[in-house]
Amino acid sequence: MQLNLEQVNADLAAKHPRDIIQWADQTFGRQSPNGLIMTSSFGAESMCLIHLATQVKPDIKIVVVNTGYLFQETLDFMTQMRRDYKLNLVEYKTKNDPITWLTINGEDDPTVRKNVDACCAANKNEVFDRAMRELAPLAWLRGVRADQSSTRATMQHVQWSKRNNCYAVSPILKWSRRDIYTYMQENKLPFHPLWEKGYTSIGCSPATCTAPIVDPNDPRGGRWAGMNKKECGIHLEN
Repeated sequence: MQLNLEQVNADLAAKHPRDIIQWADQTFGRQSPNGLIMTSSFGAESMCLIHLATQVKPDIKIVVVNTGYLFQETLDFMTQMRRDYKLNLVEYKTKNDPITWLTINGEDDPTVRKNVDACCAANKNEVFDRAMRELAPLAWLRGVRADQSSTRATMQHVQWSKRNNCYAVSPILKWSRRDIYTYMQENKLPFHPLWEKGYTSIGCSPATCTAPIVDPNDPRGGRWAGMNKKECGIHLEN
């Protein structure tokens, strides 16, 4: 399926995220069982997009990448949300034993990482790529927002992902943190339990990868703090 992305993005530019998801479901989701899937980290505000998506497509497959190093709070939150909201979760796990991988790669302290890129590549990107190959969706919903980083500021609502051989759809791309917060409050949606402790962006548990924010105006400031790294890699094309 080939789309005129310039026209599609122009048509969707002022649409509510729910309308964008409805468009994606009509365009891709009704073509095959895996026509439209979504990914979720079950991070700080993940229930916003999950709620939006399941209001349109209750049985949408929600792909979760388990790196082996997630916070226990994240795993517990995911289990609770799956039960409370009857979510159709599809969990993909790293093939590496977490302890063995650290030992082989000279990571002698499990609470930090010397080589974050190697860890992301082996335990997150490999898992994500495997999930996308096996599920082979026509399109994938993701929760990126333009105000989160410079790499995301140039993204479009709908893009072709050569890496994943499918379209990447970002329904909440133009929403602000206030928009997210308002939606979650209005719909009584739970935040990740670490959110109240200052973790406004939540990835893997080592302090190198995720820490409480220092600057409230930089919600992703706790991710790889002080490093020249802004993305784990799954939203990048190379």
